[in-house]
Amino acid sequence: MYNPSLSGSAGNSAANSRLYIYEVIGLRNPQSTDAANSKIRRSGSSFITVPYQRMNQEMRRIASLGGKILSIRPFEAKSESTSVESTEPMSIQSTEQGVETSESAPTEVAAAPAAKKHADVPVNIYRPNAPFVGKCVSNDGLLADGGIGMVQHVKFDISAGDLRYFEGQSIGIIPPGKDAKGKNNKIRLYSIASTRHGDDVDDKTVSLCVRKLEYKDEKTGTEVEGVCSTFICGLKPGDEIQITGPTGKEMLLPDDPEANVIMMATGTGIAPFRAYLWRMFKDNERHANPDYSFKGLAWLVFGVATTPNILYKDELEEIQEKYPDNFKLTYAVSREQKNAEGGKMYIQDRIAENADELWSLIQQEKTHVYICGLKGMETGIDAALTNAAIKSDVKWSEYRSQLKRAGRWHVETY
Repeated sequence: MYNPSLSGSAGNSAANSRLYIYEVIGLRNPQSTDAANSKIRRSGSSFITVPYQRMNQEMRRIASLGGKILSIRPFEAKSESTSVESTEPMSIQSTEQGVETSESAPTEVAAAPAAKKHADVPVNIYRPNAPFVGKCVSNDGLLADGGIGMVQHVKFDISAGDLRYFEGQSIGIIPPGKDAKGKNNKIRLYSIASTRHGDDVDDKTVSLCVRKLEYKDEKTGTEVEGVCSTFICGLKPGDEIQITGPTGKEMLLPDDPEANVIMMATGTGIAPFRAYLWRMFKDNERHANPDYSFKGLAWLVFGVATTPNILYKDELEEIQEKYPDNFKLTYAVSREQKNAEGGKMYIQDRIAENADELWSLIQQEKTHVYICGLKGMETGIDAALTNAAIKSDVKWSEYRSQLKRAGRWHVETY
């Protein structure tokens, strides 16, 4: 799945006396700042406390030390369990992926120990100025006969490098060539569709689920093809590709094997959920992960246009048949199914049909919700869950905010 942006913003409405914690990676030793070849940490995070009024200055210092800000959250003295280092003030730097924000959760919703859990997640092992050059292993069509468009499952060999990743992360692809202004084509980010061990469970590959972008220019009426998606979909085994990353911590799975995982996807938004489900249920993956044996409930609500556009259909239904107590699969096929009003069946209609059951699950402390795909789906999902929550005298918008701060509501839409 292509992510045009993983950016966020930090709200800075607090009083000047407030402190914030920056999670930063890639810091050089301050004494070696002037050395062009000073070593940068490749993984691991530093946690820095920053006064609100000095955030801009602190950003510049982080940048000068080669660092990238992964997240910003208010400092809560009573609840902080992660060690933080106090430094001189800096300023907020917008990273390539943007800045993620999180806060301590209110008492109504239990918070996940996100900073501690995510400390070992690899980020930006390969950067745009020094990408990894991998090779295409395979490029297979995912649509059945009669499917709309072109969607490919593309696997890359990464055995020659040090690219490591977790389920829910993304990688960047640098397409060859120049843009209309004569500059190198820009990086596109795609959600990883394979587990950390790769499709062959040998730690040597990474896979993507890519739809070829095709649309008509409104001004000229000409057909336009996406630069990067066309490049990827046209790759042949042995072709080279420039890869950056990995990036992102928003869509990571909880470590708890008894967690409930609700997934809502449209189209190629299935990519990270394929990685989750393969990790949870595939025999080779379960053998490779003896410390992670999924025992919770995974529920995928998947919206597509037609039945031939259901990506990974056979494998999803095989998992459902083999693990009926742990995996629930719900399709919304817009051009073939009707909703309660007789209109097209979209993902929000399926959420509305199952809203009470979903609401009951969401209130459990071990439940995480993931949304990935077209941005328009969020409004309908919120409307359906608003109607369910109100039966419990709960305002859904406020409760959702608590879930987000607690690290249990994960959204990646485009």
